[in-house]
Order: sequence, then structure tokens, then C-alpha cells
Amino acid sequence: MTPPRATALPLTGLRTTDYHTAGEPFRIVDTTAEGFPAVPGESVAERCAAAIGPGGSGTAPRRSALDDVRRLLVREPRGHAGMYGGFVVPADDEGAHFGALFWHKDGWSTACGHGTMALGAWAVESGRVAAPDDGETRVRIDVPSGRVTATVRRDAGRTTGVAFRNVPARVGARRIPVATTLGLAEVDIAHAGACYASVAARDLGLEVSPAALPALVRAGREIRAALAAHPAAWHPGGALLSGVYGVILHEDLPDTPFGPHQRNVTVFADGQIDRSPCGSGTSARLVLLAEDGRLPAGRELLHESVAGTVFTGRILPGKAEGGLVTEVTGTAYRTGEHTFFTAPHDALDTGFLL
Repeated sequence: MTPPRATALPLTGLRTTDYHTAGEPFRIVDTTAEGFPAVPGESVAERCAAAIGPGGSGTAPRRSALDDVRRLLVREPRGHAGMYGGFVVPADDEGAHFGALFWHKDGWSTACGHGTMALGAWAVESGRVAAPDDGETRVRIDVPSGRVTATVRRDAGRTTGVAFRNVPARVGARRIPVATTLGLAEVDIAHAGACYASVAARDLGLEVSPAALPALVRAGREIRAALAAHPAAWHPGGALLSGVYGVILHEDLPDTPFGPHQRNVTVFADGQIDRSPCGSGTSARLVLLAEDGRLPAGRELLHESVAGTVFTGRILPGKAEGGLVTEVTGTAYRTGEHTFFTAPHDALDTGFLL
């Protein structure tokens, strides 16, 4: 049963700008634009909690008004089960250009590397953040897990790449045995703005390929459920940052001259598949590879998605409080600008998912 719609936020005439980062969509709504009510909260983390709404972590969440907007934009017929997006909100302080709340088909997330890259490109290309035609511009963004940076590279007025610098990432636990219907897997946990569980696909007799996606999704859902209450999934920042968000099923490919080469599929929310190599998930893979001694200074991970798109990732020198600083580089491109409407007597209301 779908909870009743919450109170009034604009559900008609909603303007969005859409991007994709390495194939993964990102739908941007600027709530700071004139006419959109302020999202409650004194910080981005508080606004995220308000968006989730009272009881949002339980079995019968009460929908927030902002969640109605999310549902409208992510669900069919205006979206699809693979849609992802974010709301631009005020920053926590003057140290950042703006804040962002990230959402998917089932709710909200505390980190999103591909979304951060898309927001960096959008901020520069829209003129929200001034940038030269040639060179690099840093766009600082407050997200529920902390402050992140998108470094946007421009050549002759064209965006040619975006690097995402994440909050510090750390290993939570190694080689946790998890029973699945495909066999026993040894799972690693790492925190990188969100909590990720990593497992070698071969441990379950799988390869990372489009043909294997049904089995990969099933394994990801089972592993996420099995680790729901595992202590290694707890984050000292509290419940908002705790719990396994995504499961990364990965396989090794031949190393490049610059370092390891892996292919992965990240299964998150309730079986949603990341079409990109997953930005914050790449951060999680980087700290695990570093602990294994496979990613020394100067080496890079070439990280490939199930769709064949790539990110590169590296560990930056030095150690920050709470973990290692990672940087993930990719590309982001604008795909469309939209104005969405709801008819007053449309029985589908904010949409549906199949």
C-alpha cells in the first residue's frame, strides 16, 4: 500500500536538467531557484533526514513532501527503475558552493560520486560557478556524508572531464562469510560516504556481464540483507551513514601499465543497478585494494562498469582523519532539460515502478 501524499510542494511545472556520468543518469532539480519552498533543516544532513521523513528507516515510512517530488521524477512514466537524481539545496556554510540531496527509485542516499561529477559539470556549464574556458575549476558541494569536491576540466570552453574527491574512506571489515543461494561468499566492507560490501563475482560462480545481471542482482540483494545488522556496517557518524547501501560484485581483468583493472556491477537500494562503475563505490574499492598492497602511490585503478564505461581512481598522498582520501575521474554529459507536469485528475499521481 502506497502511503498518502504529503503536503504541498510543486508537483507541476518542475524543471530539471539531466546528465549522465559514464552511463548512469542524474536528474538535477535546483530547489534554491525562485518559487521552490526551502527544504527544512540547518545542514544538508538534517535536510536529508527531513526528506526521508519520520519512520523512514522502518517498514511503513510516512512520506515527506520532498519525497513526493522524488517519486514523481524517478518513477514511470516520467522516470524508470534505473533513474537517479538529486536536489540542489543550500550549503552548510560559505565554504561550499551549494549542497545536494541524492535519491534513487527506493529513497535517498548519503553519497553519490557519479552525481557529484554531474553536479560539477552542471554548475560550470550553467554558470552557477564561474570557470575559465581552459583549465580546472573546483566545485565544492556539501552532501549528507560531508563536503566533497568536483574538479571540472575545460578545454576551449568544453568540459572534458570531472574528478570527484570524496570524504575520507576506510575499511570496515574483511572476509565476512555470507551464505547465499549461489554459495558461500567472503565479503569486505568499506565506508566511502556510504557503506559498501564487496565480493568477488567468481566466488559465486558468476562473471560481471549483462547476461549475468539477474543472478548478480539476486546475489547483491541477498548479501545486503544478510549484512543489514552487521556491526561493521555501523558508522560513527550515526544511523544516517550506517547500513550497507550497495553491494559491489567485481572481477579482475589484466592489469594496465598504470595499475589494477577491474570490472564491477554495483547493486544498491532494492536491486537497482549502477550503469557506471559507481563513484563512491570506486572509493570503497580503492581503500580495499590499498590495504591489499595492490595500489601503492602513483598507481591507478581502471574501473569498468557492466556497461563498459570506465572511471579511473587513485589514493591521494597523506592520510585524513577517518581514512584515506580518494579521487575518481570520469566524464559527465548533459542529456536533456525538462519541465514535468501532473494533471489534476491523473490516477497515476506520482507514478509507479515495474
